[in-house]
Amino acid sequence: MNSNPDIQMKNPKASINLAALKEHIRAVYRADDRPWVIGYSGGKDSTCALQLIWSAVQELSVEERRKPVYVLSSDTLVETPIIVNYIDETLAAINAAAEIQGMPISAQKVVPEISDSFWVNLIGRGYPAPSKRFRWCTERLKIDPANTFIKNRVAEFGEVVMVLGVRSSESATRAQVMSLHKIDGTALSKHSTLPGAFVFTPIEAFSVDDVWAFLLQNESPWGSDNSDLLAMYRNAQAGECPLVVDKQTESCGNSRFGCWVCTVVTQDKAMEALVENGEEWLEPLLDLRNELAATQNPDRKREFRDFKRRDGSVTFVGDAETSIPGPYLFDYRKELLQKLLEAQELVNTNAPPGEKTTLIQDEELREIRRIWRSEEGDWGDAVSKIVMSITGRKLPLDGTDNYEFQPSDAEVLTKVCSEHDLPPRLLAQLLEAERSVRGLKRRTHIHRKVAAILEQEWRGEDAVLEERKERLALQRQHASSDPLFETET
Repeated sequence: MNSNPDIQMKNPKASINLAALKEHIRAVYRADDRPWVIGYSGGKDSTCALQLIWSAVQELSVEERRKPVYVLSSDTLVETPIIVNYIDETLAAINAAAEIQGMPISAQKVVPEISDSFWVNLIGRGYPAPSKRFRWCTERLKIDPANTFIKNRVAEFGEVVMVLGVRSSESATRAQVMSLHKIDGTALSKHSTLPGAFVFTPIEAFSVDDVWAFLLQNESPWGSDNSDLLAMYRNAQAGECPLVVDKQTESCGNSRFGCWVCTVVTQDKAMEALVENGEEWLEPLLDLRNELAATQNPDRKREFRDFKRRDGSVTFVGDAETSIPGPYLFDYRKELLQKLLEAQELVNTNAPPGEKTTLIQDEELREIRRIWRSEEGDWGDAVSKIVMSITGRKLPLDGTDNYEFQPSDAEVLTKVCSEHDLPPRLLAQLLEAERSVRGLKRRTHIHRKVAAILEQEWRGEDAVLEERKERLALQRQHASSDPLFETET
């Protein structure tokens, strides 16, 4: 760790001296051999930081540009289409310009694992739309993909420096988080969760005016027009979502650019502003997002969600006679998939040239299909049928085998189960568990799978709730006849 005080800003609260700041950046860059990873979201702050870094490093000699600078953008796969297209074009321009200018800069995009994607969790597994109390999306969609890239660079180089375009004036919380891990005598901070990663925030002293002044007075080194970025902000009345690499980073919200499906906030002001300012082709996304938000209404949760949890258990709180809602009902998930594909078709029909988008990928559809078959006993292949009915195309089914159960098998299963008064889904799960270990020499896992399936609650909701009422009534009866209870009350 270099502790040279010369690489610190003389007075970060003073008006911005660009010449001094660039020299400061160059000093930090030359101080060690740790590669830099610049978090790039496509918004004003990250663009300002990247452009500033580029300008400063470009003034070094070719020999001094010895260590790589990775520009890292995180695509959650549910970003606002306009932003996705803008970032894709920008990353391509960055790589082309870096090669021409001999800069040690390379840009790449990370995405979540398909099994962790938003639609696989929400439509496939039935996770309810994210809320402040159950924000399951941030870690899966943002933190994990970025951290995997950073950990790989740490494994390769030993340590890395993350360059983030965050500003202390943006919020009191952010300023507190930024100062929490500062290393005395250096320009760096320790990363809050990643060993071997350090954080450098070159524009932390900038105000919003400083950011826009820099962007509009200095040409982009990769050829972008920053006035287009300003116009995009004006149309959306928006801020930006930073690259999220830990749970301390504030989530998007209010009028920020970010995931178009975000239901953590009450209103998606950025999307609403885009639609109001001429981007009417995005309205189907806003409608679908608002429908997801409506499922969070406490008075309507039971319309959309199962009475059981995903593991088949039923959970009650205190003396409540109704259970805690579980995942979205299977029928509602099928309805959501249909509406998502309809929105995709409508958006692409009305999108301006070059703005066509994919809301859900084939890989996600195949994973949803796999989950529905194994967990819901969906041998009728609802995913493929929905895709065909909405898009008119056949879903490619890579990796399927001749041992998959077919719709005709589902008919036989239903008949057998009705004769023996068994839930078809129970028997379907048991058969899928057996099929999953087909061909394996060691079948030890099958016992645990079968046990987990049999331990689920397979009775209907009415039977479970009736038993709950009887048990509570019995408890109250025993309590009222207990002398100790009478004394205490």
